[in-house]
Amino acid sequence: MADFVFNIAKGRVAELFNRVQTNDGANSALVIVAINTAATDATLKDLDTLAAVLADGDTAEVTNSGYSRIVLTDSDLSAISPDDSNDRMDLDIADQTFSSIAAGDSWTDLVICYDGDTTAGTDSNIIPLTQHDFSVTPDGSDIIAQIAAAGFYRAS
Repeated sequence: MADFVFNIAKGRVAELFNRVQTNDGANSALVIVAINTAATDATLKDLDTLAAVLADGDTAEVTNSGYSRIVLTDSDLSAISPDDSNDRMDLDIADQTFSSIAAGDSWTDLVICYDGDTTAGTDSNIIPLTQHDFSVTPDGSDIIAQIAAAGFYRAS
């Protein structure tokens, strides 16, 4: 589960996930970004775009050789389905692999974002949804982000 949901995304995560899954916006996607940050969760959760997150003086996207953002499109996602038995909505994505990440920046967190148009947007158009603690020191091997069995987000 998310360590926190960005304020801009509260009440919206399931809908934005569904937009990607149903290809509502042919080029929409979820984007997973690895960061190194010393900023507090209280500071970061108030930021409304990925550009604002990365502009925070205590936060930077990692630059390790081999790293690139992971982009998930409709074919990578399962249809959302409310859990009526438990009165909640869980959203899940598969475990993600960052391949052959060289030593360099330490990773502290992963941010899962919504990009409404991957062909025309910039980081100023990308909405951060959830942030997850993810402490890793790359050493040239693959890095696997294991997503919790219950998913990356829960609304209840």
